[in-house]
Amino acid sequence: MEGGRMKVKVDPQASTAVLQALPQPIIVCSEDGSITFVNYAAEAFFGASLSVLARQKLEDLIAFGSPIISLVETVAQRRAPMTEYRVRVGSSRFGDERIADVFASPLSESDGRVALLIQERTMADKIDRQMVSRGAARSVTGLASMLAHEIKNPLSGIRGAAQLLEQSVPPEEIPLARLIREETDRIVDLIDRVEVFGDERPLEREPINIHVVLDRVKLLAKNGVARGITFSEEYDPSLPPVYGNRDQLIQIFLNLVKNASEALERTQKPEIKFSTAFRPGIRISVTGVSERISLPLEIIIEDNGPGVPPDILPFLFDPFVTTKTNGSGLGLALVAKIVGDHGGVIDCDSRPGRTRFRILLPVANPAYIAPSEEVMAK
Repeated sequence: MEGGRMKVKVDPQASTAVLQALPQPIIVCSEDGSITFVNYAAEAFFGASLSVLARQKLEDLIAFGSPIISLVETVAQRRAPMTEYRVRVGSSRFGDERIADVFASPLSESDGRVALLIQERTMADKIDRQMVSRGAARSVTGLASMLAHEIKNPLSGIRGAAQLLEQSVPPEEIPLARLIREETDRIVDLIDRVEVFGDERPLEREPINIHVVLDRVKLLAKNGVARGITFSEEYDPSLPPVYGNRDQLIQIFLNLVKNASEALERTQKPEIKFSTAFRPGIRISVTGVSERISLPLEIIIEDNGPGVPPDILPFLFDPFVTTKTNGSGLGLALVAKIVGDHGGVIDCDSRPGRTRFRILLPVANPAYIAPSEEVMAK
């Protein structure tokens, strides 16, 4: 005992092992900003090894003007821990900015070293938004179920009357009668599409090779909506099968390719890229299931179009949100619903010249997931 406190011997190797086991990136820097330690998660986050990062200072690694730099300086001066929430983390090591909570703490009271823990918020926030989108979709479902019958009945009468008018009105008025019939059909089609959200029947699922699905989608698209667009693939050949419904998976990716094709109409050298990868680490909680579900299968549909407007991006999967002049805003909402029905998540990352829709899905055989590799998304 010393000063009323018990001395505890700390094993440096054990301490390092604990830091290396943490899934969050950790950086330790000295008073002058030199990086002295990073754990494995930080190496993966910044895409560089400790030997490379140790030759840099924090200000060389983090984008200029980042609040992280001033956070570290303040913590080093005050010798007290501080936190910055929802900070944009930019770095020369990766192209995109990432949203994260950053926790800074002095490593000791004397040498000025500061430890940073970075908790990336991107995936958790996107999953939260999708839960809100699904709630909005369920609201649309209730509204559609209540009104569909009442709306369709008078519409059928209007359509029948328009057909009769086409046969009896003067030739110059036939286009107006045809317009009534076509617009009536469009309203009925819109109601039918909204009613799809109310289909709560359990999916018939089986192990499926996702590359077979993507090849089918590419064949359909190249001979239809994406004629004249260059396709490329970057597949992981060892990818295990997904547990899903073949027809609905085709619908998901065909819809995404159709959207990409429409966005590429004015793009020179338009290109759509399919890529797949095995990414152990994301686990989510699903209502009614006691265990967290692993989503290691990553499928990305990428195009080199103009991108999604930033003000729409956070609400892209909500019903009736669209960038198209004549769009209904239900296509991506339906995609999100089908992905959710498969137990997966979808997110979109977009900037001018590159838009990526990323889908994470469960495998057909849970034995592919090693327990030591799991990272909680929420």
